[in-house]
Amino acid sequence: MGVKNLWDILESCKKTLPLHHLQNKRVCIDLSCWIVQLQNVNKSYRPQTDKLFLRGLFHRLRALIALNCGLIFVSDGSIPAIKLSTYRRRLNSGSEVTQDDKNLDKMSSLRRNMGSEFSCMIKEAKALGLSLGVPCLEGVEEAEAQCALLNLESLCDGCFSSDSDIFLFGARTVYRDIWLGERGYVVCYEMDDIERKLGFGRNSLITLALLLGSDYSQGVRGLGPESACQIVKSVGDNVVLQRIASEGLSFVKRAKNSKKEGRSFKCNNKEESLNQEINVNGADHSLQRETPFSQVIDAYSNPKCYSADSEAVHRVLAQHLFQHARLHQVCAQFFQWPPEKTDEYILPKIAERDLRRFANLRANTLALGVDLPLQKVPVKCPITGIIKSRKLQGKECFEVSWEESYGLKSSVVPADLIESACPEKIVEFEERRALRQPKKSKPKSSAAEIDQKLQALMLDIESENSTSSNASFSSRVVMSEDWTAATEIDLTRRQDLLLDAESKSNANMSCYPTGSTAAKAEIIDLVSPSPVQCQNVSRIREMSDQPINTIELSDSETEKSPELERKARALRMFIASIRDDIS
Repeated sequence: MGVKNLWDILESCKKTLPLHHLQNKRVCIDLSCWIVQLQNVNKSYRPQTDKLFLRGLFHRLRALIALNCGLIFVSDGSIPAIKLSTYRRRLNSGSEVTQDDKNLDKMSSLRRNMGSEFSCMIKEAKALGLSLGVPCLEGVEEAEAQCALLNLESLCDGCFSSDSDIFLFGARTVYRDIWLGERGYVVCYEMDDIERKLGFGRNSLITLALLLGSDYSQGVRGLGPESACQIVKSVGDNVVLQRIASEGLSFVKRAKNSKKEGRSFKCNNKEESLNQEINVNGADHSLQRETPFSQVIDAYSNPKCYSADSEAVHRVLAQHLFQHARLHQVCAQFFQWPPEKTDEYILPKIAERDLRRFANLRANTLALGVDLPLQKVPVKCPITGIIKSRKLQGKECFEVSWEESYGLKSSVVPADLIESACPEKIVEFEERRALRQPKKSKPKSSAAEIDQKLQALMLDIESENSTSSNASFSSRVVMSEDWTAATEIDLTRRQDLLLDAESKSNANMSCYPTGSTAAKAEIIDLVSPSPVQCQNVSRIREMSDQPINTIELSDSETEKSPELERKARALRMFIASIRDDIS
């Protein structure tokens, strides 16, 4: 429970951070709070025998292990004497409290009943955690007090707890809840934000516990959270506890009377005066004014915990190894999983954790000014190579092959992790891929673009075809009209030339003597057409006597102009490109 209404008071300081925020951090876990959360989620769906709370714990742990988050379980020890009445009230019958009330003054705390159902659940959670390399520290009394001390001493970066009184024990960073999934996150509260935004330090929070009620006190009847906050702020964090030690809660009465005259506060033991009887630890007997407040203040200010330099703390701070064979036994016992299914869940996370540790090593050496190549790093890179690029949930990833990692051959890890751990592997992968694919594939055209190009090309071809046909028809008509006249003019001219040549030849021959010794002159007709030409002329004359049909004079119908050939070739290439896009 913690302090009544304290989470509501701290609402303005709540932050929702991505799960990745916990990367490379060490956190303490109030194990009882986690078990209660997981039990409340799953108890309405299946019976307790299905161990759903333990499966939920397993998946929380594997998600944090993949982030290289150092985890420490902290469990409750003995029940503080000041809390016995509250504990008994929660259990209705006090099933875990066996000591008689009359001996409470002689005991500082009371051992828990380790045979209860909840204690057995804690034991099973510890066994699962140890197999995963998560140690457990059993507190002297309150688990949240031990977590707070480790955080206050900077031995961990934060605490997982849903008990709001962890701030009263001195915690600085508290993670109230965790959510796994595609966009996993944690709900975080930091004491720095509480002090800056609300003006409440640790002393003020302890005072709120006295006014509103907590595990150690029942508070003041009729006093709400807003009034309590105003009263504490009016006094100030530095002097509020001294004020209570000297005056009790009478200043609360005066502050209330200043707003509403004539009205007084009553405590939960239904007495009329705060100065006479205050019910702090559940006992209805009169005490001195300072005694009950001092007990509550001391319980929060100086809780019973293992000190930071104790052997128990040093033991849990040491690195604990992942116990592969032991995990197989635990999962087979609680979940009835075969070893293959267990490995499928946990081995990729273990490998990813090892890669993050390797990335941290390289980052630390680089921060010291030493930039070592991958081959000279003292620790061997856990990755042998990149198989292919992948995309999971919209995030760039790589499928990689591993060195000896409990038999794991390959898995998928984020690309940014590879970039920070071993960017040389990315360079090698890109070079191999460039050799396998020397040519980049052409971007595929959309259906609309293909249709538009095809229509434009067909229109060009049709326009070219019609232009060629018109030009051919015009030329052939002109030839059919003028061919006869041109042929007749040509034949008349050839006859005239032939007659001139014959007359000149006869004149020349009369000038030379004739005889047997003289060679007979040979006359060569250079003007007359050849027999082949005469045949063509006769054919033309025969054709000129008949009506000319333009279709008969046309050349082969398959004749194509160079431009038409070019368009046809472009069409064939375009259709081939469409086939490539479809295939």
